[in-house]
Amino acid sequence: MVHADEIILAGGDEVFIVDAAEAAAGKANKLWHWNAQEAPDVPEAARRDFHHMDECKAVEQGAKLLVCASNGGCALIERATKRVLWRAKSRNAHSLDVLPHDRVVVASSLSGDHLEVFDLKGAAVPVFKTPLRSAHGVLWDEARQCLWALGFDELRGYTLADWDTATPSLKLNSSHKLPDADGHDLRPVPASADLLLTTEHGVHLFDRDQATFRPHPVLKDLAKVKSVDVHPVTQRIVLSTWGATLRLFAPEGKISFHDARPYKARWLP
Repeated sequence: MVHADEIILAGGDEVFIVDAAEAAAGKANKLWHWNAQEAPDVPEAARRDFHHMDECKAVEQGAKLLVCASNGGCALIERATKRVLWRAKSRNAHSLDVLPHDRVVVASSLSGDHLEVFDLKGAAVPVFKTPLRSAHGVLWDEARQCLWALGFDELRGYTLADWDTATPSLKLNSSHKLPDADGHDLRPVPASADLLLTTEHGVHLFDRDQATFRPHPVLKDLAKVKSVDVHPVTQRIVLSTWGATLRLFAPEGKISFHDARPYKARWLP
């Protein structure tokens, strides 16, 4: 069966999925959505943690979704049942990613200013924490066995230490000063050594093998980009500046919403 490409979006109190082609044609119908305010397995006292959703990533080919909110809520959700498989709180959470051995790293932004590691099968308290000013993006690089983390003015690389023990840690391996301050989103460019990252005034590429930055050839002059993602097959780009309209590139297009203001948008091919 041929499945249509979908886009996962996070914003407000909701994470939802749309059919990419239908949405670009003007029919942005929500195929799936999750809202902690109506989730039966999120306690009433924890629902406020999921205000201002700001990240959504596919796990296991989209069978699960990893989400977080600037109010601190973090969760792993089973798409088919909407069941919450894991939940924790991290101050001003802005991104998160799955690490080996069923662990999750969370970028805790301003007023948190650190990275936190949680066990998916353990208590909802971090097993490790390390400072990073205005932590905004995290990305596990399986090929290089490296965690990339984006802060206010630097991109860091970490290796996993003591990962087979109950006291794991992240070991700082490299630090690269950003071309521009206020690092925000961090994503891989599929089938490439490049990372795609956004800052206050532009969009940049970072070559992981050469450790060099360069402006993105198409998006370099776009400011205050909250998220950018490249389709792993078609290379089409979806970009959010936290408004009611997403922009598409290669080819160009747009997706507009009447009842949503997406903060992050990710491909789910």
